[in-house]
Amino acid sequence: MNTVAILVSAVVIPLAVFFYWRRGNIGRQIPALLRRGQPLPDFQVVDENGDPVRSTELHGTAAVMLFVRGNWCPFCSSQVEDLTVHYKDIIDLGARLILVTPKPLETTRRVAEFFEVEFDFWMDDDLAVTRQLGLLHESGVPDDHRKEYGDHTIWPTSLVIDANGIIQFVKLSKLIADRPNPKTLLRELRNALRAKL
Repeated sequence: MNTVAILVSAVVIPLAVFFYWRRGNIGRQIPALLRRGQPLPDFQVVDENGDPVRSTELHGTAAVMLFVRGNWCPFCSSQVEDLTVHYKDIIDLGARLILVTPKPLETTRRVAEFFEVEFDFWMDDDLAVTRQLGLLHESGVPDDHRKEYGDHTIWPTSLVIDANGIIQFVKLSKLIADRPNPKTLLRELRNALRAKL
């Protein structure tokens, strides 16, 4: 009897986890505004100094843009730290690296300063732009961080935008932990720049 129960558990539980995971992956689509070939939507945020900045100011400059959840997210901090290795390659191509977040990324800023790289930090404090772009992650902040950061956050997303303001690559994370490899972003940036030559 126990052997049968163990065998059933060994099959049923992994299948249940797989279908739950698969259902979550199928349900999250890339928002229409952010699909490849679309112009980056016009939106306004503030930089880390509190000064207003518009997405249209990027025109004329290619960019890698990451929408990250916050400094409380270990996957976001890890993603940014991984990108520091390729930061000089991005800058040498004449592009910018921009992080859009609901709150100042103090921890990530310290990581950036440690590696002597200069990211652009754009804040969407009230999540208005996040909602506009279809990237809201409702109740995405863990319980132990909600008092400080609120309930909702940004769904992790990576974009490569060419100098004409056209989205050439988009990766919407299917799970919180999956992020594109920095080498992939660098490759897509080079492809975007080559396509405009």
